[in-house]
Amino acid sequence: MSLENTKLLFDFGLLVLIWLIQLVVYPSFSYYQKNDLLQWHQKYTLRIGYVVMSLMIVQLSIAIIGTLRELTIFNTLILVLIIAAWLYTLLQFVPLHYKISFNSANNIILYRLLSRNWLRTGLWTFVFTLSCVQMN
Repeated sequence: MSLENTKLLFDFGLLVLIWLIQLVVYPSFSYYQKNDLLQWHQKYTLRIGYVVMSLMIVQLSIAIIGTLRELTIFNTLILVLIIAAWLYTLLQFVPLHYKISFNSANNIILYRLLSRNWLRTGLWTFVFTLSCVQMN
């Protein structure tokens, strides 16, 4: 499989994952009682972490390789968007999930998780869209 096809596959994987998180997973958190959310969240973050980090690491690696191979506006823009998604995840979502994991979940934290995730959803949607355009 070519690097371009592999890139598109991982970009699509993150696209599907982020939309599922945005439309299904994060909204479901508000239906849990606080203790139930605490128990589920600790299992959820560990399990989803394996999936998300694997996809993100491969996506970033492919973007770096692609940009080093061929320095184009598309490759550079995609790399910048992926780095932005990483930074946003580390700076916004790790602290929010940390609060939930240590029993500080409340409606404000859950709202922030859902509302702030729209930016990540947009970033990964744009990355996938650019990758599709780049393939043509």
